[in-house]
Amino acid sequence: MTPVRNAALTFILIGALAMTEASIAQTQNLSPVTTGVMVILTAKSNVTREQVVAVMPAEVRQTVQLYVGGKIREWFSRADGRGAVFLLDTRDVAEAHAIMDDLPLARQGLVDHEYIAVGPLLPLRLLLASPERPQ
Repeated sequence: MTPVRNAALTFILIGALAMTEASIAQTQNLSPVTTGVMVILTAKSNVTREQVVAVMPAEVRQTVQLYVGGKIREWFSRADGRGAVFLLDTRDVAEAHAIMDDLPLARQGLVDHEYIAVGPLLPLRLLLASPERPQ
C-alpha cells in the first residue's frame, strides 16, 4: 500500500473512531448530506444473456441520454459481467428509483437494483471542528 493510501486509510479510521465518541458526536452536525446515489444493477439469476442483449440497444440509448442530461455522473461495468454501477446526480434514493425504474431492463423485470445514498466523508468534519491544527 502506498504512503498516501496508508495516510488516507489511517485518517478515515481515526476519524470514524473519533466520531463515535459521544462528546464529539453531540457537538458535530452528523446529518449526512446526500450528494448522489450509487446504484448497483444486477441481472436477475433467472435471466438469460439473450434476454439482456435483446434490450441493450434501447437501454444504452436511454442511459446515454441520462448521461448527457446530467443525471448519470459516472457509470461502470461490473467486473463479474452481471450488470453495471451508476453514480446518479440525485439528492435522494426516491429520485434514483424513478430514473432507474424507467429504463428498459427494469421495465422488463430483468434486473435488480441496490441503492446507496452517498455524500461527503463525515470524518473530514473533524478538520473543521478543531480550532488548532497540528503543525
